[in-house]
Amino acid sequence: MGTIVVIEDDVRIQKTLTRLFQGENYEVRVLHDGVHANEAACAPGVEAVVLDLMLPKISGRDICRSLKEQRPNLPVIILSAVSEVADKVLLLELGADDYMTKPFSPRELLARIQAAIRRSSRMGVKTIVPKGFGDVTVDLEQMEVTRAGKPVSLTAQEFKLLRYFMENPMRVVSRQQLLSEVWGYESYPTTRTVDNQILKLRQKLEPNPAEPRYLRTLHGAGYKFVPEG
Repeated sequence: MGTIVVIEDDVRIQKTLTRLFQGENYEVRVLHDGVHANEAACAPGVEAVVLDLMLPKISGRDICRSLKEQRPNLPVIILSAVSEVADKVLLLELGADDYMTKPFSPRELLARIQAAIRRSSRMGVKTIVPKGFGDVTVDLEQMEVTRAGKPVSLTAQEFKLLRYFMENPMRVVSRQQLLSEVWGYESYPTTRTVDNQILKLRQKLEPNPAEPRYLRTLHGAGYKFVPEG
């Protein structure tokens, strides 16, 4: 097994998670705050991060955003006492892979982490995908996107969504499927976050975002990526 990084300032939870993961033969690295989060997450063998939202020095939201910019396919599972719907939607947009509120079931948390690791492994499988569409060129390995030869800046979650579409061309996918397969959620507070993310992609990549040629809406069904618009 690989390593799971736990970023949590509650000593009791640190001990609980350390015993839990070590019992499954994972190595565990515990951080009390997010100061060295990026360094720890980018170390060889790290397979997932468990992240508390309420941390000293650096907020969990900022840590999540930074981790996903560095390693977009690294599973980040949020563990927090905060349970408002708005926070869950925000974390989806930041790229968090799952979310559990305290108090929590350690076995359920373990199951969710292992499911997220499996999804991440599938994302890393080499597949034949389009190199781009229209005047857009995409390098999935280097996470670089250009349009008409000029760099396009995408957030970690926008790039993750674009990757999914490019690996599934011409497939009609519902908003619920996108939340499940891209974000990793089996239950979700709202599907509007999907619409918002696709709107942002269209604004950056479509010739006319109001009449999308590549990221098409199929009313009543979902979305479809058409590489030859």
